Amino acid sequence: MQDDDFSLFRSEIRGVKPIKTEHADVGKPKTDRKNLAKLRQAATVRSDATITVDGLSDQFVIDVGPEDTLYWARDGVQEGQMRKLKLGQISFEGSLDLHGMSVEMARETMWEFLAEAAKLEVRCVRITHGKAMRLDGKRPMIKSHVNTWLRQHQQVLGFASCIAKHGGAGAVYVILKRTMMEGRDE
Repeated sequence: MQDDDFSLFRSEIRGVKPIKTEHADVGKPKTDRKNLAKLRQAATVRSDATITVDGLSDQFVIDVGPEDTLYWARDGVQEGQMRKLKLGQISFEGSLDLHGMSVEMARETMWEFLAEAAKLEVRCVRITHGKAMRLDGKRPMIKSHVNTWLRQHQQVLGFASCIAKHGGAGAVYVILKRTMMEGRDE
């Protein structure tokens, strides 16, 4: 019987090559996190200047009218939260006024404001964009750009035009993601 077992074993392992190394191949090499962080940081800076690239695009700006109310919510945001936001029932903890700024200045100021709000784990802010018609009769520039930019910003969960006492169609409440204090939201 033992001879049969041995010959069966030999026939089963025929063609198997012995392992020549003592180290196992575990697939792709481990990511160098420090180097990756440096590369990501370098990707946010233009090579010709030290201007931070904010990821907000002006390629397609959604034109809105001076009296148009703004409303947008990211997928997954509860309708109840957005209803409260629209009714001004979520108190805002910070406010930014973009009146009189150029589009570039408004963009940079809004980006920095939202970054600071996110850093401080602020839940809701108000951004006053105004609603004035331009001299050339076209739609409001800052309002249209803010409407477009907020949809692109990763920290923004949704926004809605303010109630009259907080600026009406000339301002928006913005509800933001909070990362460090998960579970704190209603």
